[in-house]
Amino acid sequence: MASVRSKLVTFAAVAAAGVSGAAIANAATGGSGASTAAPPAQHDPSKGGHTVGGKTEKLLTGEVASKVRAAALAKVPGTVERVETNVDSSAPYEAHIRKADGTEVEVQVSQDYSVAVVNVMGGRHP
Repeated sequence: MASVRSKLVTFAAVAAAGVSGAAIANAATGGSGASTAAPPAQHDPSKGGHTVGGKTEKLLTGEVASKVRAAALAKVPGTVERVETNVDSSAPYEAHIRKADGTEVEVQVSQDYSVAVVNVMGGRHP
């Protein structure tokens, strides 16, 4: 009888370890077992801006980038994080600037390279 009891205890221990291992593996991968879909990719602002109405902002290059950067810095001193097209207002370009105090602004620049609007983008960042 002891041998049957020993086998049952061993089986129960192995089964419990298997279930626990599967639960730990599932938790480690963030899965629920119901879906294998990958999480959405994080947006990388260094590659351009967001999408509005099916249009995605694109980083500016060359002479246009230089002119947008110069116009923005003439209005708001700081470090230009990026210059890109603008899809969510009438100004075709925008520059993202971090000011010396840590605040971030978006400077919208018109077709004639004049500053149209300066938007504060959300306070201080360390």
